[in-house]
Amino acid sequence: MTDPVEKLRLLTLNSLLKGGGADDQCVKLVHGLRQLGAEATLAGPADREYSRVARSLGVPLCGTPPEGPLKLRFIWAVAREARRQKVHILHGHQGRDLWPTILAARLSGVRPRIVLTRHMAKSPSSWPSRHFLLSQCDALIAVSRFVAHVLREGDRDPGSPNPERHHRPPLRGDLSKIHVIYGGIDVARFNVRPGSDMAVARLREEWGLKEGCRAFAIIGSMDFPRGKGQREFLQAAARITAQAPQARFLLIGRGNMESLLREDIARLGLQDVARLTGHCQDMPAVMNAIDCMVHSQVGTEALPGVVLEAHACGRPVIASDLDGIPEAFAAGDLGRLVRPESVEELAGAMLTEAKRGPLSETERHLCHDRVARSFSLERSARAHLEFLGGMIPARNMADRPARFTAKAKSRESP
Repeated sequence: MTDPVEKLRLLTLNSLLKGGGADDQCVKLVHGLRQLGAEATLAGPADREYSRVARSLGVPLCGTPPEGPLKLRFIWAVAREARRQKVHILHGHQGRDLWPTILAARLSGVRPRIVLTRHMAKSPSSWPSRHFLLSQCDALIAVSRFVAHVLREGDRDPGSPNPERHHRPPLRGDLSKIHVIYGGIDVARFNVRPGSDMAVARLREEWGLKEGCRAFAIIGSMDFPRGKGQREFLQAAARITAQAPQARFLLIGRGNMESLLREDIARLGLQDVARLTGHCQDMPAVMNAIDCMVHSQVGTEALPGVVLEAHACGRPVIASDLDGIPEAFAAGDLGRLVRPESVEELAGAMLTEAKRGPLSETERHLCHDRVARSFSLERSARAHLEFLGGMIPARNMADRPARFTAKAKSRESP
């Protein structure tokens, strides 16, 4: 008598769910896997910002208790849920959840495959993790080729003024367990909108952008020590205002550097052309309301979703040529990469963009289509499902498509 067949059952851990790129990718991935037929569930705190996002998408959420000493309550809750569902895959997303995922899998008693995802462009900080993590998991997914490079070979940038870039050591162990699978963005939401769109027009009016103004925006957290390069952005803005009087400079986001950035605006004489907008919820409208997105990152960067989102809305991007940024930039290939930390190069690229006329609707739509081909949420979910399904014996899987028949292998391209 043959065993009954069943769908892929996956439990994804995330002990944060507060927001940010990793949380967004985690929730959207679970949603995408469910749409493709997998029985995917999210485990994490029930009262966080992205818990509500998960529920709004119809993603089942197993609410976890307060973590407790050594995260034991969290680990036991996940282990019980994994045992109840008899999951095939236990998947950890946050860096702080790597060992809890492993321990929960061991305690579950159902021997799920252990898959970890690394969303950061640096190796785990602890010596035990760097030396033993690969021996305890079945696969480690890197979200970009650069992240995989750091995990496999390490990276050194001793000349950088940013200490976290000086030395990023590699992992030890079976490096063949490291695979590259890109995340994705919602290309249906991040799409080209006309200037007459009500939400877009409202934002431009709110920001004081009159007809003929060219709006440059830097988007992201403004936290010490250096944020996303907002201070460099303002320095570059000060260099081009005389030659590009129509240029305006927006700092979109929030963080503990806000007072310092306001002081920079006053000190650089940018009061009439630069402003902090605060946090914005409708990011597709934001991307369509600006004329050029600047990502002058000075820290580490795995794969910036904000670059993909801007390109998907048909907007040029000026970004630092470091870490995983070129991989995201290449999807739209509209704008320019500049040397990190170089205010001069950043200013030159911004001046060129300020003097260039607006892109045509055709050019914008072509940029969107390039991003959609490589970085849609559906494409990412399918790549994950093919990879994860390939880890499970075929005889246990219901309606197993042909793409699951191959053994799990590295996904080195989008």
